Amino acid sequence: MSFTIALVEPKIPPNTGNIARLCAAMGAELHLVGELGFDISEKAVKRAGLDYWEHVNVTHFLDVEAYFAELEKKRFFLYSTKAKVPYHKIEHQKGDTLVFGSETKGLAPWILEKFKTQACFLPMPAGAVRSLNLSNTAAIALFEAMRQTGCLSD
Repeated sequence: MSFTIALVEPKIPPNTGNIARLCAAMGAELHLVGELGFDISEKAVKRAGLDYWEHVNVTHFLDVEAYFAELEKKRFFLYSTKAKVPYHKIEHQKGDTLVFGSETKGLAPWILEKFKTQACFLPMPAGAVRSLNLSNTAAIALFEAMRQTGCLSD
């Protein structure tokens, strides 16, 4: 896997489903971190019709603090509307983890404070909305990381 997408306490099943499809298509790993707002049991996944789920390398980490303690040993970037650096200024490397908060609350303040030098945002020049949809943001971020590192084929 070239990249990992980490979703911290995601709440909306279709967003996670879209991101899982993205990971399956692009060969990225998916980390679900903390309490989820939905069930990812085999039965629930089948009922939701996620026929690509078997192609996703997904891991659920229950403890948010323990996850970030391990993540500190690696390269990662947080995506938040509260960040100061635009996403296209980040210089990605293969193996980076792209971290996103929940749809309702974003990333916890302690995470943003502790790792503020690794936080970036997606510009929204029109200013008509406070944020983009989580699955859209993850797709933009992953494609940019893959573009920068030559992981996209022509």
